[in-house]
This record gives sequence, structure tokens and C-alpha cells, in this order.
Amino acid sequence: MSANPVVVDHPLVAHKLSLLRDRTTPSAQFRHLVRELALLMGYELLRDLPTELRDIETPVGPARVPFLAGKKLVLVPILRAGNGLLDGLLELVPSARVGHLGIYRDHDTLAAVEYYCKLPGDLGQRLAVVVDPMLATGNSAVAAVGRLKQHGARDIRLACLLAAPEGVAHLARSHPDVRIFTAAVDERLNDRGYIVPGLGDAGDRMYGTR
Repeated sequence: MSANPVVVDHPLVAHKLSLLRDRTTPSAQFRHLVRELALLMGYELLRDLPTELRDIETPVGPARVPFLAGKKLVLVPILRAGNGLLDGLLELVPSARVGHLGIYRDHDTLAAVEYYCKLPGDLGQRLAVVVDPMLATGNSAVAAVGRLKQHGARDIRLACLLAAPEGVAHLARSHPDVRIFTAAVDERLNDRGYIVPGLGDAGDRMYGTR
């Protein structure tokens, strides 16, 4: 169950996440770090992708070697902040399909509000990875996973930089089949629904907005 998220605890991941947390890190560096973290976390996130053996010719002779098998995976960033992680994952798997979900959090109710949805077909035959920097209340993640399931997705994972225990629990209750991959699980949410200690609003820090 996703109540036990996979925490990618590599020293490089921890170091880059610490730089993200620093309030003095400028937007350009913030975006670069997010992309690097996505790439590093991607190795763990995609560790069990299926492979098949094929025959090739190396410069020295024939070989039977592994290649990725089956349908290409689908990366689904939650707009807008999810796009920062998307770039790093696409460096690992350039042939992945990409869907987009536009979901924002109502600042008064903290409810997830969907405003855009564009997804590839054949989701039921592909691994779908929901990408969002923060798993805070879990409302946006729960809504995103629900939308993917409506479109036929059956194998879904969530990749995020930071998670709060409340968000992990909410996603586990709503979608216990979804695995969570994160760089850290922080202490709690504050009364505004922000992760503590967290790193602030990832989208605003990424794009220099407020």
C-alpha cells in the first residue's frame, strides 16, 4: 500500500533537496535542481520496468541484450509545477508518452479544481506516472489518480519531491494501489495546507511568481 512510500535516500538527492529548501535559492537554480532530482529519482521510480532480449551486432560480434519491453510509459505532470519534474524524467525515457492534468488548489477550501485534461490513449496497457513536486493535502493527487482511472489506467505511480504524512495517508485511503516515490516525508502540514518544513510553493519558486 502507498501508506509506506518509497523514499529515495541517496546522498545526492538529499543534498539537492536541501538546496531547494533554502529560501535564497534563485528560480533558475531551483528549476535546474528540480530537473536533476527528477532524473536521479527516476532510476528508483522506474527500476522494475520490463525488458526483453534482442539480438544485435556490437563492433566486436553478436550479442543478446535487454531492451525496454511493452507499451511505453505515460508521464502525467500536474500543471504547472509538475512540468519541472517532467524534463528530468524525459531525459531518462525520451520516448515516453506525456499527458497533462491541470489541477489547482483552492486556497480557501484546499479542494482540488480541475481545469484541463489531455491524456494519451491505451492507458490500461501502460505504466502511468503522476508527477507533482509536492504531496501536501493529497487532494490534487487523489483527483489526478481518479481521472487517470476513469481513462482506464490500472498501473499508476506518483512521483514527488516532498510528501506530508497527511497527504500520504489521504492517497493511501483513496487509492491504496498507487505507489508513492518521494525524496523525503516531512513533519506535517500547517494550517494553510503547506508542508512543514517544506520548501514553500514549488510552482512559484520555479517560475518566479507569487
